[in-house]
Amino acid sequence: MNFENTLSFAQDLDRQDKLSLFRNEFLIPQHNGKDIIYLCGNSLGLQPKSTKKQIEILLNQWENHAVEGWFTKGVEWMHFHESMQHSLAKICGAKPSEVTPMNNLTVNLHLMMVSFYKPTAKRHKILMEARAFPSDQYAIDSQVQFHGYQPEEAVIELGPNEGENLLRTEDILATIDKHKDELALILMGGINYLSGQLFDMETITKHAKQYGITVGFDLAHAMGNAPLKLHDWGVDFAMWCSYKYMNSSPGGISGIFVHENNYANKELQRFAGWWGYEKETRFLMTRKFKPEQGAEGWQVSTSQMLLLAAHKASLDIFDRAGFENLRAKSELLTAYLEFIIDGVNQKAGKLLYEIVTPRDKKQRGCQLSIIAHHPEPKKVFEKLTENGVIGDWREPNVMRFAPVPLYNTFEDVYRFGEILALNC
Repeated sequence: MNFENTLSFAQDLDRQDKLSLFRNEFLIPQHNGKDIIYLCGNSLGLQPKSTKKQIEILLNQWENHAVEGWFTKGVEWMHFHESMQHSLAKICGAKPSEVTPMNNLTVNLHLMMVSFYKPTAKRHKILMEARAFPSDQYAIDSQVQFHGYQPEEAVIELGPNEGENLLRTEDILATIDKHKDELALILMGGINYLSGQLFDMETITKHAKQYGITVGFDLAHAMGNAPLKLHDWGVDFAMWCSYKYMNSSPGGISGIFVHENNYANKELQRFAGWWGYEKETRFLMTRKFKPEQGAEGWQVSTSQMLLLAAHKASLDIFDRAGFENLRAKSELLTAYLEFIIDGVNQKAGKLLYEIVTPRDKKQRGCQLSIIAHHPEPKKVFEKLTENGVIGDWREPNVMRFAPVPLYNTFEDVYRFGEILALNC
């Protein structure tokens, strides 16, 4: 498509947008009496209008049924999480039995590593991307130390080549080849939070599997944002948060994927809890743990019902919108943002805002990360905020902006460009 940097062009794209009505299902914060330009869904998604209703339904059930709400027909909190498995499976390309909502992201990261990081004297190393989200770094380091190894020796952090901002897939594969006899686990982000690079998870997984290496992904920035086929790719496990692109409340409930190929592996250890016990016999309260088949067998604690209610509000919207439709709009919307930023640089006559996220749509979600070469980059970001643009700042000079297809418009992107150009 040949883009134009005009308001009329952006508004025409919005009129053609088949998903435009979904914006009306979200609460948009205000700035000087107008909708803010919210480009921070990569950090926290906007609140669906239906969230309050879903939580109120659950509160009313609690009020009217008390403890019987766990079993009352038509309410049945006992099975509430099951109603979301099909929705989650569609978003991440899995079977419903392979996914379940539970806990928070870093808790799930630790629980998955308990099962899937099985170091030996020969094979105890973990491959991850450099500059992963700090929580991943902390979790992986602590797991390595728990097993008696030092992160400096056991964790391989692979970064971009000198002078580059992105990891080359061929370098990842070459590193796997080099350490094939030492690697116990590959654990990377599906999308790097800082650069916005979407890794080739299919190729990485296939390459690692030929050496018998376990593969997992943190999908915090990929779930609900990028196309995923976890089952077909043969990924062993994954986990994610739901409060970014899935709009399921601040600190909202996480989720996990466990490939069905792992169910019969009796060598897998897990930190067991009562909610992961076989559902049909759970209330017999037997002494020895018998896990439920599938991802649900990794559950530990009783479902967090209020968080699940918020999660359901957003997942219902995803079901109606259809992820393929969302992805198609996302590709176009982010391409327009790229065009607008390039236009600001052209108008300034120099590279003020360098897009470091891949320009290939297959290698990114909706987020664009920008290195600000402006003499006072933080002041530029502050000016954007003062003018009603909400993005994300990372020291020392990275700005992240994510136009989310469920609620952002092409006019949002055009207006952002206007404000950015005024603050060059």
